[in-house]
Amino acid sequence: MLSKIKLHLLGVCCTLLLFSEAQAQGSASTYSALGIGEFNYSGLTQNQGMGGLGISFGTGWNPNVVNPALQTRNTIFNFQAALNYKKINASNGSESSDVDGGGLSYIAMSLPFKPGKFAMGMGLNQITSVNYRLQVSSMVSGTEIESFNNIEGDGGISEAYLSAGFLLAKNLSIGIHGSYLFGSTIRTNQLSLFDQDGVSVGNSSEYYERLTVSDVGVKFGAHYYFKVGDKSNLHLGAIYQGLGDVSGKAFAKLAAFGEASDPDSEGDLVFNDEKGSIYIPSRYGFGVSYEKINKYVIGLEGQYQDFKDFKNFLGNELQLRETVKVGLGMQIVPDFLEVDNLLKRATYRFGFEFQQTPYFLNQTNINDLGINFGASIPVNQLSLLNFAVKVGQRGTTSAGLIRENYVNFTLGFSLNDNSWFYKRVFD
Repeated sequence: MLSKIKLHLLGVCCTLLLFSEAQAQGSASTYSALGIGEFNYSGLTQNQGMGGLGISFGTGWNPNVVNPALQTRNTIFNFQAALNYKKINASNGSESSDVDGGGLSYIAMSLPFKPGKFAMGMGLNQITSVNYRLQVSSMVSGTEIESFNNIEGDGGISEAYLSAGFLLAKNLSIGIHGSYLFGSTIRTNQLSLFDQDGVSVGNSSEYYERLTVSDVGVKFGAHYYFKVGDKSNLHLGAIYQGLGDVSGKAFAKLAAFGEASDPDSEGDLVFNDEKGSIYIPSRYGFGVSYEKINKYVIGLEGQYQDFKDFKNFLGNELQLRETVKVGLGMQIVPDFLEVDNLLKRATYRFGFEFQQTPYFLNQTNINDLGINFGASIPVNQLSLLNFAVKVGQRGTTSAGLIRENYVNFTLGFSLNDNSWFYKRVFD
């Protein structure tokens, strides 16, 4: 048994190291150029398949990073990881462009030390994503010279977390999720000038900015359920996440093409790894779900985060607004006891997500509407193959803005083992 645990832990540690070295930025919204980027509100693969549902309901077959209180439902050891791929078609009404990307999305592990009463979790996850490519052209006032700005951004904020869930009283669980926040966001703006014949004039320049964060954050969760029938439960859940002032350091420089990222090159140094912070407002979430045990679940959840309080590294408030996210989701298991038919024993998920994003441009709210579906298919007695797909639209072409049609695909697996925290009766 001890050697088996050592092998499990060795594999998990290797995956953690691989994630920290190879984590890739997926394709994020063009609007991630604003603020701190695009936030992940939808949890892991099983949550993504049903509209982000995870505040009020969780299963014993997958970790739960949305509400740490629901870890008490994990009665077996669980290790989960996933890859993601996203494709976006961005249009301004007259022109359109495709962008795609993906990579390793997350890893998560659940450790039920006292099954049903006390469980812990750990892993790595993406909190925000920045990934955009823009080209802006305009005429220089009073001249026949045209300017071209190539604006790019990559990066985001990740977390390495440790969480715990406790059964506080009958049917009442509480949880805490502590995060070490880390990551870098790099933004560049290259400016070129051309005359009416397309000949370069003047000196081209590049502005380079790198913001690196390193701090801690915390999230609290609560979950309560009560019976509404012999095999039916009503679940209630709530979360609160406080990030506040997130410490970091900034490097920024204006120089010639290809030299702005070099601190020793000629140019104008704006920040030289100067310490400071960004302020990320608190997040609140509430949900209710109805469960027919081993049959189906349907739930409605909402999350709120007021980005009017957001402050960037310079302490400036940006023109951002409240984020409101509403998710409606369900999952169905055709026949939980059909051990010879994996498709009947699989879990199928569907959902809808609506989000009023914090971006407010040209007197217009940028909204995001998506349809979700997914499944968890057994690959042996306990482990699962998980996938989720979201098809959605963000923004509008009116008021000179950009509309994005996107498809997001997540594929992962859950390795489950019920021999870790139960004593063997027979050897």
